[in-house]
Amino acid sequence: MDKIKVLIVDDNEVVREGLETLLAPHEDIQIVGKAVDGLDAVSKAVETGPDVILMDAQMPRADGAEATRKIKEKIPEVKVLFLTVYGDYAGDALAAGASWYLTKDCRRQDLLEAIRSLAQSKKAKAKRQGN
Repeated sequence: MDKIKVLIVDDNEVVREGLETLLAPHEDIQIVGKAVDGLDAVSKAVETGPDVILMDAQMPRADGAEATRKIKEKIPEVKVLFLTVYGDYAGDALAAGASWYLTKDCRRQDLLEAIRSLAQSKKAKAKRQGN
């Protein structure tokens, strides 16, 4: 079984480390990188080729929506899951090309299900396109 490659993007070190700790025990998930702001997210996404990006909304140098737009221009097939404190950013996230969003107070199981679902939809689309 192919592992789901995940890139974690958040300007808060505690959040980045917490997400890594939460995801690491799951054998079907591989953390391929962590980015500290929007511009770092773009370069790390191109470098690592993730299946799913966990994207913070508010960050320095480029917010999550701007970073998502730039990433989707370079890697259109990547799935971006916005994680934000406030649901107010959902519209911006989806307009920028995010596939889904969750608030940071979501349940662990909801996050895992979202990651797996997005990865599955990415692979299904690639299969339909003959990749």
